[in-house]
Amino acid sequence: MGGAQKLSDMTATGQGGSGPGKSELRLRTTSSLVLAALAVLTAWTGGWILAALWFCAGMAVLTEWLAMTGVQPARPLGAVATAGLAALLLAYGAGSTLVGAVAVAVVAAAALVLGRSGQDRAWMLAGFGYAAAIVLVPLMLRFRPSGGTAALLWLFAVVWTTDVAAYFAGRRFGGPKLWPAVSPRKTWSGFAGGVAGATLAGLAVAILARNAGVVLPVELPAVAVLSALASMVSQAGDLGESAMKRRFGVKDSGSLIPGHGGFMDRLDGFAAVAIAIGLVLAGLQLATGRALP
Repeated sequence: MGGAQKLSDMTATGQGGSGPGKSELRLRTTSSLVLAALAVLTAWTGGWILAALWFCAGMAVLTEWLAMTGVQPARPLGAVATAGLAALLLAYGAGSTLVGAVAVAVVAAAALVLGRSGQDRAWMLAGFGYAAAIVLVPLMLRFRPSGGTAALLWLFAVVWTTDVAAYFAGRRFGGPKLWPAVSPRKTWSGFAGGVAGATLAGLAVAILARNAGVVLPVELPAVAVLSALASMVSQAGDLGESAMKRRFGVKDSGSLIPGHGGFMDRLDGFAAVAIAIGLVLAGLQLATGRALP
C-alpha cells in the first residue's frame, strides 16, 4: 500500500541513526514487498477487491487513530465512524452523493452528541476524515473513465519514491535538520532528494502510460510539478504523524504490520496526498458541475 516502501524507517528515520538487526530488517523488507505487491495487484485488477483492500486499510487506520487519541466514549464513537466509512463506500459505489452527504452528517452529529469533550469530538471527526480519504481516493483515481490505473500507480510511485529517495539522499548528504523537534534525523537534503526522486518517478509513470496509449489529463511539465507537490505533501504528512505520536507519547501507531508498526505509520504520507487529491477533485467538481474525465 502507499508508504509500503518506507525505507526511511528501516534504519531510524531515513536520514541517520542506527539500524535494526538483520532479522528485523528482513521482516520489514518482506512486509514492505508483500504490501507493495498487494497494492499494485489490486490497482491493476480494480473492482471490489480494490475497494475491500482500501476499506480495510481505512478501518485499520481509524482504529489506530482513535486508540492513539483516546477519544471517549471509545466504542460508540468507533462504531459510528466505522458505519460512516461503510456508508461512504456504498454511496460511492452507488454513485449517490446524497447518501454520502447524509452519512457524513450523521457521523458529525453523533460526534457532537456522544463526544465527552470538544477534543474528543474534534479528534474523532479528524480521524474519520483521514480514514475516509484512504478509503475513497484510491477508488476515485482508479475508476476514472480513462487512465485510472495509471493515476493510481502514479500516486504509489510518487509516495513510495519520496520515502526511498529521501532515505538515500539524507544518508548520503546529511546537513541541516528539517524539523528536529519532531523528527530529529530528517534533513533538508533528504527532503530535496525525496522531491527530486518523486518527480522523476511520477514522470516515468506518465511517460509509460502515454506510450501505452493512455490519454493524460495534463502535459508532462504539469505532471512534474504535480509530482513534486505531491512529494512535499507526503513528507508533510510523515512529519504530521510524527508530531501526533509525540503529542500522545507513542512510538508506533500500532503493531498490525510485522516489523513496521501500524498502518498509520505506513500510510501517513499516502494519506496526506490522498486528502489533497480528494479536496482538489471535489473542488473542481463543484466548480465545473461534473466529475473530471
